[in-house]
Amino acid sequence: MTEDNVAKPILKWAGGKGQMLEILSENLPLTYNNYIEPFFGGGALFFNLEPKKSIIADANAEIINLYQTVAKDVESLISALAKYKYDKDMFYEVRSQDTQTLSNVERAARTIYLNKTDFNGLYRVNRKGEFNVPFGKYKNPKILDEANLRAASRALKDATIVEGDYLDVLAKYAQPGDLIFLDPPYMPVSKYADFKRYTANQFGEEDQKKLAAEVQRLTDLGCHILLTNSNHPLIQQLYAQYHCEVVQTKRMISSKSATRSGEDILVRNYELDHELVPSTANFLHQASEYPSTRYMGSKEKLLPYIAAAAEKLQFDSVLDLFSGSGTVSYLFKAMGKQVYSNDFMTFSSTFTKAMIENNNVSLSDETLERVMQTPRTNDEFVETIFKDLYFDDIDNLFIDTIRANLSSVSNEYERAIVTAALVRACMKKRPRGIFTYTGNRYDDGRRDLQITLQQQFIEAARDINAAIFDNSQKNVAFNSDALELEETADLIYMDPPYFSKLSDNDYVRRYHFVEGIARNWQGVTIQEHTKTKKFKNYVTPFSTQKGTYEAFEFLFHKYRNQKIILSYSSNSLPTKTELLSMLEKEFSSVQLFSVNHKYSFANQTKNIKNNQVKEYLFIAQ
Repeated sequence: MTEDNVAKPILKWAGGKGQMLEILSENLPLTYNNYIEPFFGGGALFFNLEPKKSIIADANAEIINLYQTVAKDVESLISALAKYKYDKDMFYEVRSQDTQTLSNVERAARTIYLNKTDFNGLYRVNRKGEFNVPFGKYKNPKILDEANLRAASRALKDATIVEGDYLDVLAKYAQPGDLIFLDPPYMPVSKYADFKRYTANQFGEEDQKKLAAEVQRLTDLGCHILLTNSNHPLIQQLYAQYHCEVVQTKRMISSKSATRSGEDILVRNYELDHELVPSTANFLHQASEYPSTRYMGSKEKLLPYIAAAAEKLQFDSVLDLFSGSGTVSYLFKAMGKQVYSNDFMTFSSTFTKAMIENNNVSLSDETLERVMQTPRTNDEFVETIFKDLYFDDIDNLFIDTIRANLSSVSNEYERAIVTAALVRACMKKRPRGIFTYTGNRYDDGRRDLQITLQQQFIEAARDINAAIFDNSQKNVAFNSDALELEETADLIYMDPPYFSKLSDNDYVRRYHFVEGIARNWQGVTIQEHTKTKKFKNYVTPFSTQKGTYEAFEFLFHKYRNQKIILSYSSNSLPTKTELLSMLEKEFSSVQLFSVNHKYSFANQTKNIKNNQVKEYLFIAQ
């Protein structure tokens, strides 16, 4: 679902789960029947998921009236809200109203108005059930959000919305296979933590024990339970038999910023995705011969797991739709499969031309020596345009020498080997293997950075030669847009660019220099005003959230009659749940496996702490 269409919580809510959506989503079961949330409050997880079949409930009559009104009569609610303004006198006048004298629409408008203008968005009542939160100080609170109210109305229109005690709701609606999200009033972790009076009744220690007993009943019934609470010794004791995880959170209702941090506990009574046992097959020895490269998102360390996933399927041919470094294509070649390898980056397809499509042509010593000899003519392109940017003058001259001599190499596979060797040499000689900065600020003194580019090239050519083998299949390398490629195969392996709001997936920005080498800078225009002398990014749908979602839906539909292995990261969008939903629309069987993985470097330096992730492998057929 694209960002523009996703409903957000209507209310600000103390204890709302907006900050925990990512970890909650990662802890959802793979499949479930109805979604039930009996402590609904702000409903952040519901609005994020927008489940097809749901029962939402709360003991707070005003909250439930609001959601029922949004679902059934949102336009009247919008009209009623339009009269309200941010004013202290109006706030206390509205707060003092007797809700029994108001229509359902007026009550719903009152609830939103008070929530948007009171102190910290609290909803608190006294023992008489009277709302008693004071006026809040804001610059310009948004009382009426028409677009979000309409989006929320669409999300709520098919939900069963119930006012009632959670025990009654669960006794009536819970069935085996349902997902029940429990977000009760938290167990206080200090004597001042008393923001649990959302209704006139308290929720104390005995209530927490009753809730734990109900969780056991629901577990015995066969329901999936996901529960949040404070990380309190009693809570730990009550749910010790289940999976428990402590999560760092912020307490936005604390009066002191220094105390606005805390720990929640996340409880579930089910296993998550299956963990793969890495393959130990003999073909992995051949797969390990592929020359390693510091390539963003390379799956080199995940090959035994990808092999284990592939071994679960029957297939003779495979299309690696986003080949990247080429290491997975090479794995499939080592497995004896017919491999179609594709990437929109020319230098990536040059790797696979040299080592996937090519079964038996090696770069001869004679050709290797010839391409390094001083050419008759030299356009000095790299020496001039990229002077003092990435390499010294000697190395730049060497690059131009290879470029000048490449046309004398008549065999297409030898040309591919020469180009791939030069690209690999440049990437290994470059700190971090990328070209987003100039100079050598990341020089850590390792050998790759100390030897000459010519020596790197010679070693790369020999490594590529050593990796060439014949798997008795007609393999093909493509350099095409994945969405436009017409080739197909028994198995489609997808490892697309990972979209995240925290960083970009711009391969051109990182690898423009070696991409330029592979293309000889043909068909691109260098942006002279840029410090790095990069060229304009290639058009890709994976650069935006909307484009990414649409691309996945298109590809899943396009290859719905094939088998698919999809590799994706837990810190990217779409989420695991969203991808499962998309796949289940097109395929009759979907499995999900996870692997703990740490990428060699994060997309951006500030995100290095986030590069410890789960790598998901989806198998659909």
